[in-house]
Amino acid sequence: MEKNLNSPARQRLTALFDEGAYQEIGAYVKEKDAPAGVVTAYGYVNGNPVYAFAQDQSVEHGAVGLAQAEKISKLYGLAAKTGAPIVGIYDSNGAFMDGSAVSLNAFSLMLEQAAAVSGVVPQLAVVAGVCSGSAAMMACAADFLIMSENAELFFAPNFEKSSAKVCAANGVAALTAETPEDAIAQARKLINLLPVNNMACTPCMEYEAPTAASGNQLSGYVDAITDGGSVLEVYADYAGAAYTALATVTGSTVAIVATDKTDARLTEDDCAKLARFVRTCDAFSIPVITLVNTLGFEGSAASESAGSVRALTRLAGSYAEATTPKISIITGKAVGSVFIALAGKGCNADFSYALENAYIAPLMPEAAVEFLWHDKLKGCDNLAAKRQELAKEYTDTVASALSAAQLGTVDEIITPADLRNAVSKALSMLEGKRVTNLPKKHNNFPF
Repeated sequence: MEKNLNSPARQRLTALFDEGAYQEIGAYVKEKDAPAGVVTAYGYVNGNPVYAFAQDQSVEHGAVGLAQAEKISKLYGLAAKTGAPIVGIYDSNGAFMDGSAVSLNAFSLMLEQAAAVSGVVPQLAVVAGVCSGSAAMMACAADFLIMSENAELFFAPNFEKSSAKVCAANGVAALTAETPEDAIAQARKLINLLPVNNMACTPCMEYEAPTAASGNQLSGYVDAITDGGSVLEVYADYAGAAYTALATVTGSTVAIVATDKTDARLTEDDCAKLARFVRTCDAFSIPVITLVNTLGFEGSAASESAGSVRALTRLAGSYAEATTPKISIITGKAVGSVFIALAGKGCNADFSYALENAYIAPLMPEAAVEFLWHDKLKGCDNLAAKRQELAKEYTDTVASALSAAQLGTVDEIITPADLRNAVSKALSMLEGKRVTNLPKKHNNFPF
């Protein structure tokens, strides 16, 4: 039985591995009367050992049966033993449908293996074609899912609801790309930024100077902190008040988390996006740098009715439980419970900084004046002007960065020009951080 060396699956593995070189595993395994519709292999990506599988549309449309599941499960077993990442390239029309429960057992086997190594080795899913039914669950179990423009991911077929654009907007896809080859290139970038497993150090590489010396908005702050050209934003089209990215600082991988959107409040989707990303980074001990500038959490009747407090609690809990190095920087406003969740002592930030003009308080100035300084408004001829005057006084005194520093709420006040210096020094001191949580199976925060 000869291998089809020009099959799309093998071409994609060639694109993934360094110099197109890889060692195939189980090349002659058969599914019914044909080769199993998946190619499994190992090799190197950017010099890192990686296991990968690519479903083969040229064989029975990549149909998943027990033989395919066993090939993929063997790959997961090897990854668990050796501590190397796994890349799955999905392109299959679904399971073999013969009326029996064999296909159910096949997917159960694969999902069990994926769950076993979740948080142990990085898992990347590249959806290069069709990813349907139970395979969609398998792909979504990965740490990061990447889709090419014409790919589909669904339980029930409906192209408009399963396209890469839709999956990016609803937070299923972390990255999208024009072609399957571009999606594989994105996977190579991610592998370069991720530790090979949960016991390994974060990657360290050569780096370029920052592209900005300082800034007064999110993009400027991020560019000032990170190495030039190193930022890879993920989930960019999902939950617009939150920002998540991987990057490097002085050559070492970090996570950038930001709520730096003017006059924006965090919705349930924003909280879910941030919590998921922080948990992923914590699993692999990637330091988290959080830039905070938000009016707080969305408190509308609609969000309350939808149970948004679950998402807020999950976000706060994800930060509090994370033992990876955490640095929080108040770049603008940190109002009420959002400070508690993302920058205060409750989130266990190792270092908490504030820019000179930061606003840190339980209330917005207008509300604070009404609740705390109402007596000062009595007898005013121009009530609106007095409210404005008092709001400025509250902002400049009680809610100022200096006041927060004097109370020990933040560790230090820094300038935008000193952002990178402060962050790089803090990261250097936190390299040896070792924290062990109380013994337990897992937390039980609400989903």
